[in-house]
Amino acid sequence: MFHLCPSCASPHIHFQGNKRFICPDCGFVYYHNTAAATGGIITAEAGILFLVRAKEPATGKLDLPGGFVDPGEGAVEGLRRECREEIGWDPGTDFSFFASFPNTYPYRGICYNTCDLFFTCSAPGLREDELRLDPKEIAAARFIPPDRVLLDDLAFDSTRRAVQAFLHFLKREKRNS
Repeated sequence: MFHLCPSCASPHIHFQGNKRFICPDCGFVYYHNTAAATGGIITAEAGILFLVRAKEPATGKLDLPGGFVDPGEGAVEGLRRECREEIGWDPGTDFSFFASFPNTYPYRGICYNTCDLFFTCSAPGLREDELRLDPKEIAAARFIPPDRVLLDDLAFDSTRRAVQAFLHFLKREKRNS
């Protein structure tokens, strides 16, 4: 990420311990901390809402609504904002925390480590034709019935893990009812 120290321009800056840049010449330290990201497992009668990614990484793969949490935001605030931006729909605050998984997000030659927080939301009556997609980010939206979800079609490892856990949860709930 850095070829020269941002503080003194030394070429001796190095990445240490997979988490910080250190300049031995001036003592500059930059922590490359894990970024927080969110994903919404939004369900309606037609199934689970998935978005088709319109940009890299993983163009054309399925993803959940969500994205990076901005500075000064909580996870639910960030997820609501991302839903408004990506699909033109505000889920309100009716989210329940479901799971968290680590992930990596490659962007312009830098691999960001993320801590992905997944929330569930039931949206009875929500339909694809009600969504206003951001074409720069989202190519399409699809509700997929739980029994037709293919984990290999999902863009990110953390999303696959969260959806797999959610599908397992649904099966357990169905057996217990």
